[in-house]
Amino acid sequence: MLDIRLFRNELEQVRAGLSRRGESSESVDAVVRLDDEVRRINTERDELRSRIRALSNEVGQLMRDGLKDEAGDLQAESRELGAQEKQLDAASDAAAHELRELLLRLPNLPSDDAPDGSTEHDNVVARVENYDPGSYADHQRVPHWETGEALGILDVERGVKMSGSMFVMYRKAGAAMVRALCQLALDRNADLYEEVRPPTLVRADTMVSTGHLPKFADDAYHLERDDLYAIPTAEVPLTSLARDEILDHAALPARYMAHTSCFRREAGSAGKDTRGLLRVHEFDKVELLAYTTAEQAPALHREILDRAEALIRDLGLAYRILDLCAGDLGNSSRRTFDIEVYAPGVDRWLEVSSVSWFGDYQARRANIRHRSAEGKGTEVCHTLNGSALAVPRVWAGIVETHRQPDGSVAVPEVLQPYLRGLTRIG
Repeated sequence: MLDIRLFRNELEQVRAGLSRRGESSESVDAVVRLDDEVRRINTERDELRSRIRALSNEVGQLMRDGLKDEAGDLQAESRELGAQEKQLDAASDAAAHELRELLLRLPNLPSDDAPDGSTEHDNVVARVENYDPGSYADHQRVPHWETGEALGILDVERGVKMSGSMFVMYRKAGAAMVRALCQLALDRNADLYEEVRPPTLVRADTMVSTGHLPKFADDAYHLERDDLYAIPTAEVPLTSLARDEILDHAALPARYMAHTSCFRREAGSAGKDTRGLLRVHEFDKVELLAYTTAEQAPALHREILDRAEALIRDLGLAYRILDLCAGDLGNSSRRTFDIEVYAPGVDRWLEVSSVSWFGDYQARRANIRHRSAEGKGTEVCHTLNGSALAVPRVWAGIVETHRQPDGSVAVPEVLQPYLRGLTRIG
């Protein structure tokens, strides 16, 4: 969440940043009001505590001097002040809780480098690679769900029968390709990123640390009996690896990767195209995440983007890089680059990776700090993450792009070793 000191010392900068994200000025005013109230109450309470300590010393001296009546009068005054102190303490806790809840719901400040804009239509196309709109033949203009059904590698009907709408089932070479894509992504990043297999179910405070709670509770799968949440991305548990810890400066940047299933209710999907793999509730993904210092963050942002892009390029897919505008950034992000794959069968650009820099927004929520380079005090870490490879839409892009005139699908060369040497799905 945002540092409360920004509201005290750089209020106009905060107003301007949140305005770029479409946040109302009333939220900023409420934070300022509550912060003033907490500090006023705490000052009054601390003055009472100081008076109570002074009275205690006076009572002790009077008792030693044998002046019990005078000591009794001061003890009565001390008890009365003590009751007032408890009331102020309770009022401080209530105001501080309200302030924290408000801060938890406020989005991050966008980077100065993030483009202005309010919706996805204002995102800036930074680059387009391997895309020639006139190069796609009719046999590639077939939706992946039709090809998948014809080849017996995607079974949407039975997935829905088992689990409901927006659940799918992969079969045969289609199931093997899910595994192959994830293993490829893990192997490509094993040189620098420590592999982790975190729990798929996490506590509420783990979801709060990344900003998924409380604001996006409607998109989460919640197991009420155990008060656990199914993770929407491995970013959630990976961010909490170092929660409430102080990291050694020399250990940064710290890099992690994880292959997990991900679960999203997609509460806002009404009216959107959900056919095939365009929007599903459960999917596999390999996530990259890093803890850094503020100075290291820009280089790590570029590194994660380059790694995610290299995988898409080597799978032979057309793609583009979007620089997300301030109004379309994720709630926790300061700067995000999206990778979108062109899928000729549905004639759409499909988002397959978001690579984001969060500044200290998440680490402040998770209380992740590092010792300063000079060894004096600590600083809040920065976090970054990106999808090395998210399966469903990449799978769709491969099936549509590499579909052959006879209806089979050519397997990209980089995937063949992970598919027992299979070169064609037919």
